[in-house]
Amino acid sequence: MGTDYHSADLLSERELQVIELIAAGMTNQDIAEHLEISKRTVDNHISNILSKTRTTNRVALVRWALQWGKVCLDEVNCCTLVDDKIA
Repeated sequence: MGTDYHSADLLSERELQVIELIAAGMTNQDIAEHLEISKRTVDNHISNILSKTRTTNRVALVRWALQWGKVCLDEVNCCTLVDDKIA
């Protein structure tokens, strides 16, 4: 399935935001409203993210993001990217 693919510079800041919102359980429409962008833009971001991460669906994407520390869920998984930006 290709879920072992990882690169620190792989995703843009906006794409990482979209992944966080997907992991929070938001629909594409919810994400569009939250980020104040169109649903079509969200669709494009997700398509690009799936391609870059070599994942095929949202579940695989969230698993990939958890595996590589790109998202934090209920304090279970630490998101190192946020700490890097603050430092």
